[in-house]
Amino acid sequence: MAHLSPDASTTVVVVGAGPSGLMLACNLVRYGIPVVILDERPDKTSTGKADGMQPKTIETFKQLRLADSLLRNGVRVYDISFWESTENTPLHRKGRQIHYPDHLVGAADPYILLAHQGMIEEVLIGDIEARGARVTRNSRFVACSRSPDRQQLTITYEDLSTKTQRTIRAEYLVGCDGARSKVRDFIPDAQLEGEMTNASWGVLDGVIDTGFPDLWSKVAVRSHSVGSILWIPRERNMTRLYVELSSTEGERVDKAKATPEYVMALAKKAMAPFKLEWKSIEGMNQVDKIEWFGNYVVGQRVASHFNDEEMQIFIAGDAGHCHSALAAQGANTSMHDSFNLAWKLNLVCRGLAKKSLLATYEDERRKIAMDLIRFDAEHCNAFEQGEAALAKNFDDNIRFISGVGAEYSTGLLTKIQSDRVTGGELRPGALLVPAKVTRYIDANPVDIQLDIPMLGQFRIYILVPDIPSTKSFLDAFCARLKDPKSILGPVSALAQQSYNEKPRGKAASDDYIQPQRYTTVSHLFTLSLVTKSSKSSFEISDLPDVLQQSRWTLYVDDADDKQCTDRWVGKLGSDQAAIIIVRPDGYVGALSLWREKEGDKAADWVEEYYGSFLI
Repeated sequence: MAHLSPDASTTVVVVGAGPSGLMLACNLVRYGIPVVILDERPDKTSTGKADGMQPKTIETFKQLRLADSLLRNGVRVYDISFWESTENTPLHRKGRQIHYPDHLVGAADPYILLAHQGMIEEVLIGDIEARGARVTRNSRFVACSRSPDRQQLTITYEDLSTKTQRTIRAEYLVGCDGARSKVRDFIPDAQLEGEMTNASWGVLDGVIDTGFPDLWSKVAVRSHSVGSILWIPRERNMTRLYVELSSTEGERVDKAKATPEYVMALAKKAMAPFKLEWKSIEGMNQVDKIEWFGNYVVGQRVASHFNDEEMQIFIAGDAGHCHSALAAQGANTSMHDSFNLAWKLNLVCRGLAKKSLLATYEDERRKIAMDLIRFDAEHCNAFEQGEAALAKNFDDNIRFISGVGAEYSTGLLTKIQSDRVTGGELRPGALLVPAKVTRYIDANPVDIQLDIPMLGQFRIYILVPDIPSTKSFLDAFCARLKDPKSILGPVSALAQQSYNEKPRGKAASDDYIQPQRYTTVSHLFTLSLVTKSSKSSFEISDLPDVLQQSRWTLYVDDADDKQCTDRWVGKLGSDQAAIIIVRPDGYVGALSLWREKEGDKAADWVEEYYGSFLI
């Protein structure tokens, strides 16, 4: 493995190569931002740890064009069943329900995808390496300090293979190094706040031999003699069991006692009269039938700060929030911390956005962390109370659990106009709602929320029911987008120069994505037109220049009975238009309705949005 020289420098140092650190590095490398990833482990995760990808995370991997192997090799879980035993009744099923009902969640992928953490890490590492970067292994973060000229951080780490200390200079440091984060110590007053409980759980991964009928569903068991057990189907014919070792009110089980054998015995007792045995796994020692075992104590804690603006240090993932593993939220929330931070670092590092943009990272992600902690405390309590409470907890929180309901408050990037509201499902601070449309240029039906690849750019969607009736709106609005006096014109020119000097990280797979199709107008934003006008009623040449250049993002709204326009903004009159600004992470930044003669006003509104944080 090649080592960094003592005087090495980069733009961003990421400490930790788990899901959060790798998601951050993967995006930064794609954006063309120099990054060094330090990890003290000699290799990626091989078994166990986090295992559940929620619908929003599946969507994110699809947007990154990295989902295929995970979808192929993971296990999809669509339902959850509830089982219970009492002193007077043997173990029996109390109920069964769809995990992500469409009327409550509306996810394009309404299931949990089960794949162990190493599989996720492998996908992200593969993409990072395909773009010319790599994880620096056996490298333990030690300390950091600001240089006397205040321009760069000096980061010290230990090369564990040679027992020597090395330094690297960087503009930004991001700690994705877990609950015991060493990077967090260098952010003033950023300690974890909250409570540790006495509740503890043992976790087993293995191949189970049983007559239990719901082996391939997610199962919540409430046993009168043992407590709670959560069954999760896994890849390669395995099952994960979360076995309650002690409740919140009970005494914490001694870790020395919490062995795989002890946990297996509890599970067997709880599942009686069903047989419960573990088979030998091919390639493993015949005596050891468990691929991975873990034991964790439940705590709900959030760091008081996620960054230090002066030092330019950030934390993400478990370094910022800790909770139970029962609802499969940890890796999902952690990766979306990084997804949020990456595009903001890209714009600031390129000199395209003000540094105030970075402050929105803590505002937005700490809010989600606090929402998660509140939910997690309720979820753990529901496990204690049994099937009825747990089913209600799922119903009340199902959008948040799926990731679809993780929403941001009003702020710099989330603008709400009370006088321009729509009658659709979209709202600022929430994710783009999935919808089907037909791509004009090749008549392909596509998922509009996935079709434009993630290149670190904003998306500006123009929705018009009828092109002839809104021609003057389109002409006026589009003319302003390329006006040298507008905000977007000069910043787009700066972005062009920046990406010429420091191109996006390229991989061979990009030849099939053809990123240049989506940067024809600007590297800062992709323009898209969605219309109910039939394809036969207009030609690309009928449209304003910037829409002609954006021919790969012209969509006809005829692919689904639930039309995209109606779903997103409600019924529009023939002379109305809607403008939707979507951030690089897929969240709606702002949306508004306009009349046919208001093209210039709509352009003013767009400029006002971007002018608040772009340079």
